[in-house]
Amino acid sequence: MTQKAIEIKLQNGLEARPVAVLVQVASKYDSTIYIEVEGKKINAKSIMGMMSLGLNSGEQVVVTADGNDETAAVEDIERFLSGNVVA
Repeated sequence: MTQKAIEIKLQNGLEARPVAVLVQVASKYDSTIYIEVEGKKINAKSIMGMMSLGLNSGEQVVVTADGNDETAAVEDIERFLSGNVVA
């Protein structure tokens, strides 16, 4: 299991379009991936779950991935949440 605290640096936080992109990024991986904030743990591959978090720029989240590609998954999600383009 790989776990990392990440600060959201997207200008407008995680509104509809960035959430959709985050779910696409997470869905590329076989690992189970969760985003946790303030005691809520949501499957990163669930668009409705991620929308329910309503995360803003500057907030801290913990990303947890478990599976054969967990390290790459966490790195990609960190890259995205930091405002960098994900290939």
